Amino acid sequence: MQAHNKTVVKSMQILTLFLNHPKLSFNEMMEYSNLPKTSLHRMVVSLEEMAFLTKDDDGYYSLGLIFLQLGQLVSERLDIRKIAYPIMKELRDDVEEAVNLIIRDADEAMYIEKVDTKQPVRLYTSIGRRSPLYAGDSRIILAYLPEEEREAYIEKVELKSMAIGTINDKTILRQALDEAKKNGYTITSSELENYTKSVSAPILNGDNQIVAGISVAGIEARFKEDRLPELIEKVTNAAKQISWKLGFKTS
Repeated sequence: MQAHNKTVVKSMQILTLFLNHPKLSFNEMMEYSNLPKTSLHRMVVSLEEMAFLTKDDDGYYSLGLIFLQLGQLVSERLDIRKIAYPIMKELRDDVEEAVNLIIRDADEAMYIEKVDTKQPVRLYTSIGRRSPLYAGDSRIILAYLPEEEREAYIEKVELKSMAIGTINDKTILRQALDEAKKNGYTITSSELENYTKSVSAPILNGDNQIVAGISVAGIEARFKEDRLPELIEKVTNAAKQISWKLGFKTS
C-alpha cells in the first residue's frame, strides 16, 4: 500500500510541473522533478496511457484533455450552487416547501444545496446526503442521461426498496423515466421516506446536458393533487432560470 502511495505522490509531482509549464520535454521533467530516469519514464508512460499526459510530434508533453473535462465538471459543480441559491430561496419563499439542488456523483445522487422550509413539520435532508439515482427527486437526473448511459445503469443496478413507494421493477422504472423526459419533470411519492412527496425538474448546461436537478420536497399531506400543477410550473421555471444562467438555450 505504501509503495502505491509513493507512486501516486510521484505522479502528482510530475503533473504539477505543468502548472507553470505548458509543455515539457522528458529531460526537462527529469530536471524539474529530480526523479530517476527509469522511474520517471515508467510513470510518464502510465500517465500517457491514461490520457493524463499527451505527447506531440516534437516529443513535448502537455496535460491531456481529460483535465479540461474534469476542470469543467468541477467548475460547474462549484458555480451551480452560487447561481442556483438565490433562485432556490425565491422558490422556497414562494411555495413554502424545502428546495433541494441535486447532482450526479458516479452511480449516486448527492444533495449539494438546500433551502429549508419554515414549516414546523418538515422533511429532513442534509447537504451531502446521497441517494440512488432511481428513487425520489434524484430520478430526474437519470431520466435525462444519454440513453445508452441510462440503460447501462439500469442493467447493473439493484433496485432496493427504501420506502413504501420505491420502484423495484425495472420495466416500471423505464416507463417512469420516459414519462419524466417527455414531461420535463417528475413527481415521486414515498420513494426515499414514507409519506413524503417531491416535484423535480432538470437543470441543463449550454450543451443541453443534464448537470443537476432541482426539487421541492416535503410532507405528502401538503402536496395535494390540486396543488401539483402550481408546484410543477414553479419548479420547472426555476430549473429553466438556472439552466439559462449556465448557458442553456431553448431550441
